[in-house]
Amino acid sequence: MAISEAQFRNRVEAWPGVTLDVKWGDHLVASVDAKMFAMFNRADSARAGQLHFKVEDELFLALTEQPGIAPAMYLARAKWVTVVEPKRYPMSWYGERLRGAYEIIAGKLSKKRQRELGLTS
Repeated sequence: MAISEAQFRNRVEAWPGVTLDVKWGDHLVASVDAKMFAMFNRADSARAGQLHFKVEDELFLALTEQPGIAPAMYLARAKWVTVVEPKRYPMSWYGERLRGAYEIIAGKLSKKRQRELGLTS
């Protein structure tokens, strides 16, 4: 089951500090404090439905060896992957990966900003 744009939007927009905007004409980009953590190729894209997200450095190689996942174009050196076969993975898998990407980027924010967002006490 592939993730839809609405499911992507609903999943990430409730998290503290997340904003969504369209970049490059056809990518719905999720950011926390203006730092991107995931992108969804919209329906008007040549690669509609593909999902791109940040992963932990130590998981990058293992994920890109999985069927249907490739290093993200232009962002692989920053340890981003692309799900090129969106129907291959269940919704729960997408939820876990998106939350992980969010936590990686949110964890790089200043401690003060993390407290402001309610991520730490």
